[in-house]
Amino acid sequence: MIELRTPAEIEAMRPAGRFVAEVLATLRDETRVGSNLLAIDRRAHELIRRAGAESCYIDYHPSFGASPFGKVICTSVNDAVLHGLPYDYSLKDGDLVSLDFAASVDGWVADSAVSFVVGSARDEDLAIIDTAERALDAAISAAAVGQRIGDISHAIAQVARGDGYEINTDFGGHGVGHIMHGDPHVPNDGKPGRGYPLRAGLVIALEPWFLETTDKLVTDPDGWTLRSADGSRGAHAEHTVAVTESGPIVLTDRSWLGVA
Repeated sequence: MIELRTPAEIEAMRPAGRFVAEVLATLRDETRVGSNLLAIDRRAHELIRRAGAESCYIDYHPSFGASPFGKVICTSVNDAVLHGLPYDYSLKDGDLVSLDFAASVDGWVADSAVSFVVGSARDEDLAIIDTAERALDAAISAAAVGQRIGDISHAIAQVARGDGYEINTDFGGHGVGHIMHGDPHVPNDGKPGRGYPLRAGLVIALEPWFLETTDKLVTDPDGWTLRSADGSRGAHAEHTVAVTESGPIVLTDRSWLGVA
């Protein structure tokens, strides 16, 4: 069921958005060559406890997951692009890292993701990260009253295809509110003018993600981590966005923290 939020409810969601933005900014700043994925998860857990927030991941067990996730952040590295289950791995120079984090504050959820390279970066990695970020910007611009879900999906796909990337629509954006994953589904490809009409009060997580040379995924033995089928690298960008009469509001905006 698609739920619309009142202006007061959108205001009530702002603390969750700020918290998620702050955690991702902190973790991005602290993550470097030698950082261990389990240590990143422990740090995220510490920040959750300190803020009195709640994890959306630790007990999460959807149909596509082999078991409850058991950690509080997704850490996807190189050819892993989504749902990366933290494990005992220390980042190496040039690793492409995607951090995806969702938390609940006072009963409201926000969800966001960022990709970056630790140490020396390959041009190909910087290019796909840039594509994901520009696709997210295009999606946010399309999240306006009177548009449709297909307009958001088409905006994402135009950026990706313009840069030569294929698109997987198995996983994409979603409604956000009291739970992390709700209706509507927002695929990363679609036809303009089609799908659910965007109304004021709709809150959605928009999340373009792409792989360098394929649109096919395989699942790790951990039952969670999704990797490219051909070993090519991927990037993921995500924000929680409220559709309002005065335009989209990015609840997980990090720019006020001095970071992208």
